[in-house]
Amino acid sequence: MAQRVLVVDDDRTVADVVCRYLEHAGYQVEHVGDGASALAAVARRPPHLVVLDLMLPVLDGLEVCRRLRERPDGVPIVMLTARGDEADRILGLQLGADDYLGKPFSPRELVLRVRSVLRRAGGEPATAPQLLADGGLEVETGPRVARLHGRELTLTLREFDLLAHLMRHPARAFRRAELLERVWGWSFGDQSTVTVHVRRLREKIEADPARPRRIVTVWGVGYRYEPADA
Repeated sequence: MAQRVLVVDDDRTVADVVCRYLEHAGYQVEHVGDGASALAAVARRPPHLVVLDLMLPVLDGLEVCRRLRERPDGVPIVMLTARGDEADRILGLQLGADDYLGKPFSPRELVLRVRSVLRRAGGEPATAPQLLADGGLEVETGPRVARLHGRELTLTLREFDLLAHLMRHPARAFRRAELLERVWGWSFGDQSTVTVHVRRLREKIEADPARPRRIVTVWGVGYRYEPADA
């Protein structure tokens, strides 16, 4: 059965192109033109992924993203933005968007991004399933479950993949560009994406996010995972 993608964009021309390319790629596509209709569509029949424009009538994309992230099913979100303000893109990532593209964009690239996010959401690991455990933090890469002291964590796709990657390579420092390539699969892109996801992870796994003990900053380089018994 084809995976379902909900496209939320009030620009009919852009939406038609996006829907056509996604349908050609084999997805079942539904389109709505405003934020309230998007939430209603997700409540009625949750899609496998939402392509979400930032600038929408009724409810904007940021508010839709925030409300979708309150749902327990964790539907993946690829955000589209025509705004040039970096703060808006960062806020979208902070609210839980799994990926984003700036307008104008290549429809073929969007299809590749959608395919990549859905592949990760479907639990297709790049390596054999692992149980990564350290100081009360457990990550099971097969079922894609993370727990802290027995309590299951609510992580987005990228947050989970970033945490698993860092835990697979304890005490190794990674540049943000390296993480962008290894976790996101991007050979280039906005490196602030990595910074935002590290900040979100710290809020979920650190006792004191302002003084992180697990994901530490290596000044002038990037980040590393510090094992609890180090």
